[in-house]
Amino acid sequence: MEPERIRQLMEEQLKHSRRLQARVRELEERPHAPLAVTGMSLRLPGGLDTPDAYWDFLRGEGTADSQIPEDRPGLREVFDPVPGKPGRSYVDRAGFLSDIAHFDAEFFGISQREAKLLDPQQRMLLETSWEALERAGIAVRRSDRLDVGVYLGMMASEYGERLEDRSDMTRIDPYYTTGGGLCFGAGRISHLMGFRGPVMSVDTACSSSLSALHLAARALRAGECRYALVCGSNLLLSASLMVSLCQTRAVSPTGRSQSFLATADGYGRAEGVGVLVLMRQAEAESEGRPVLATVLGTAVNHDGAASGLTAPNGPAQQEVFRAALADARVGPGELGYVEAHGTGTALGDPIEVGALDAVAGDAVRERGAPLPIGSVKARLGHLEAASGIAAVIKTVLMLQHGEIPAALPDDGAELNPHIPWDRMGVTVPRRNRPWPLPRKIAGVNSFGMSGTNAHVVLEAYEPAPAAGSAPAGGLPELLTLSAKNPAALAELAEAVSGHLKKTEAAQLPAVCHTLRAGRAALAHRIAVTGSTAAELAEALDAWLSGGPRSAPVESTLRTAVLRLNGDEERLAEALAAVTDAFPRAAVGLTTRERGPGGALAQMIGRFGIRVRPAHTGGGGECARLEWETAEGPGSAPLVAGPGGATSRTLLVEALAALFAAGADLRLDALAAPGTRLLGDLPTYPFQRARFWIEEPRPGSVRDPLEAGATAPVRQAPEPRDREAVYAYLMAELTGVLHASREPEADATFLDAGGDSFLSVLFITRIEESYHLSLTAEELPLDLPLDELLGRLADDIAGQAEASGAGDGELSA
Repeated sequence: MEPERIRQLMEEQLKHSRRLQARVRELEERPHAPLAVTGMSLRLPGGLDTPDAYWDFLRGEGTADSQIPEDRPGLREVFDPVPGKPGRSYVDRAGFLSDIAHFDAEFFGISQREAKLLDPQQRMLLETSWEALERAGIAVRRSDRLDVGVYLGMMASEYGERLEDRSDMTRIDPYYTTGGGLCFGAGRISHLMGFRGPVMSVDTACSSSLSALHLAARALRAGECRYALVCGSNLLLSASLMVSLCQTRAVSPTGRSQSFLATADGYGRAEGVGVLVLMRQAEAESEGRPVLATVLGTAVNHDGAASGLTAPNGPAQQEVFRAALADARVGPGELGYVEAHGTGTALGDPIEVGALDAVAGDAVRERGAPLPIGSVKARLGHLEAASGIAAVIKTVLMLQHGEIPAALPDDGAELNPHIPWDRMGVTVPRRNRPWPLPRKIAGVNSFGMSGTNAHVVLEAYEPAPAAGSAPAGGLPELLTLSAKNPAALAELAEAVSGHLKKTEAAQLPAVCHTLRAGRAALAHRIAVTGSTAAELAEALDAWLSGGPRSAPVESTLRTAVLRLNGDEERLAEALAAVTDAFPRAAVGLTTRERGPGGALAQMIGRFGIRVRPAHTGGGGECARLEWETAEGPGSAPLVAGPGGATSRTLLVEALAALFAAGADLRLDALAAPGTRLLGDLPTYPFQRARFWIEEPRPGSVRDPLEAGATAPVRQAPEPRDREAVYAYLMAELTGVLHASREPEADATFLDAGGDSFLSVLFITRIEESYHLSLTAEELPLDLPLDELLGRLADDIAGQAEASGAGDGELSA
């Protein structure tokens, strides 16, 4: 064989070997791939509803517990301050949320009837999931079927207990099942947002939400989903559970968790909801998403044959610590902080701290700096199934700020004497302090009464130096906002205007990019343009002062015509200007084949609307975009005459007009290369109405005439009086929906909050008075109500004619 051929074969073999080695490394790295936390949202005791508010609380003083609210009569009735009384709870304080009854049912397309019967946990999970995704810059369009997995830690759904009156079973309807089942908490999120990833509800008691995070991490690394929502939820509604916990003496009579203190005498209960958005870090970086922290490793195990089912197991906790560190591939001496479970129980705290010291103590003592530990339960209370998510969000905030808040007040209170603090390498900080090590790594620990232990290792995110230059300022910017109703749009516009007035020039492109590309476009819209934050804020303020329009737009605008007069030279100049300003939208334009006019139409089409070039002959404007909507024609120039606006400004203004007219635009390509999404912008202002079932007091007899127990009886009109039958059908539908007003006639049954359950109830109600040929399964739920009810009225009349019913005689 010729030497040249041998050399060629050797080079090919070397390249093949390198590819195989790279593939092996990829497969070895995949199970340990770092994961990015890209968004967070929460509802916590003390009125905490944003990450910033939570951080301010953590750096301050005081606790978030309060007296039992007035709307929890069951908890108030069973209270007795003397511990040990059968059937009584000795607790009258806990970490309660300020409001769990209000919800934006209209935003999620849920009927008032269903909203009232939904466990408030499901309502809050919907709102916080939407907020977390907005903070991650992920626009939720149901039709996109995003590859999102939902992992929910939740251990109880107690709201349905107030319906369980065996003397009146009429209150039980289909939503009794879907409104309270644990599986529906996660399933409803995925259903209403149109996700297609795995959906799991996890109950391992107090370690539920950290166990859910572990499952999400495994799914992301295995490629089962691109994004993961990790949720935790807990509400205190059941008097029965409170009594049971007090009978076991698990709960502190003070209602507070006194973590690591000598006065520890049980945990203080609390409620709340938290949501994280996770994804593979490499993909988060490539998509330009905010990265708040990195998840390095997770682990879950069980106590096994411990001394008791509910007793903590020290050796098992050591195992889960070591497994999480091994998954993260970091040593115990690299830990700068551990957020402990720290319930404040005489048994649990010493076992947990001892297990932590057994794993990390030698390495910590060797480095000469003690390991700070803390537990947010001492401030918030123990959120039970949601405690892990509250702890992770706290830790992410600490890593972001490089600061460890005080874990205990600096009041000299004695530490738990059952923990040999002088021999251990851990400390409980009583003042805020900076991170102790250059590399910021933290652990979060959790264990549950079921025996399941979980641990997560996180690291502060250090972004790589930005490649290339930052986005240029001074270019025309398009800012788009939308909402489900005029009031929410006005509130959002006011919040964004306030944010713009504090925005630095260098951040403006990222602000506009996030609001354009990271938010879903809803029916009520506003679009403004400008080159500075001040100009955009001024435009929003002018819109607000001028009285916002209230008419929604329909997302039916999908095509437009680009009128061209054949001036190729000016078109080429305009095309060059817009491709220079918006290079991401100009990649691969086929100018040679299409000419400058065709290439301009191709470029506009990349924003999500089909554009057809049409030549008008000589004279007239060089280029103008035209479209038709239900409200009439619209148009915008794309090439100005001498001395007019620049072509890049005209393109932005044309896109603004299209957005306001109802086009479903995809505006990612409008951003300059290197523009990143931001996570700290105003989120959607939900317009909440009260949906609440009052709780019967223990031992009371429910009033059979209570609202909702019986439906009002309406006199059905003569079947051939179409107008009267139509009005009757609308009234019955309004009653079935439990709506406060009639739904809009041009809305569909689904838009009005109806579903398959309500279609059955609606048809059943009508069949009590009339014969119908349609079954509930055949009801066309996607028709506008005006047409749907008209068809039903015609069907009722036709059935009456066929049966020979006379005037004033109903077909019963």
